[in-house]
Amino acid sequence: MYEDGDGVAKDEAQAFTWFRRSAEHGNSAAQWKMGSMYADGVGVTKDQAEAITWFRKSADQEYSRAQFSLGEIYENGRGVTKDLTQALAWYRKAADQGDGDAKRRAARLTKH
Repeated sequence: MYEDGDGVAKDEAQAFTWFRRSAEHGNSAAQWKMGSMYADGVGVTKDQAEAITWFRKSADQEYSRAQFSLGEIYENGRGVTKDLTQALAWYRKAADQGDGDAKRRAARLTKH
């Protein structure tokens, strides 16, 4: 609700607080959201290392969007050494779960 201003005033810091509480209790969607918030600096100071930590926690629970996000990080070298092999591996994990964006990225990387 705080993220979108749905019934309350939009408040990124409050949204961050509630996502963090849920993420710390193991919610994979909230863990992915935490990664996204750190990656983009929404409601918190931008921190790529923290983003990767949260994305990995979520990805380890087979959350496909987190796996896709890790693929992007490795493909673009954001906070890590650019590694197309790692990017492809993460895209394939997400694609195996039906993520269409990951399927397209994996196919593109496979062609190169």
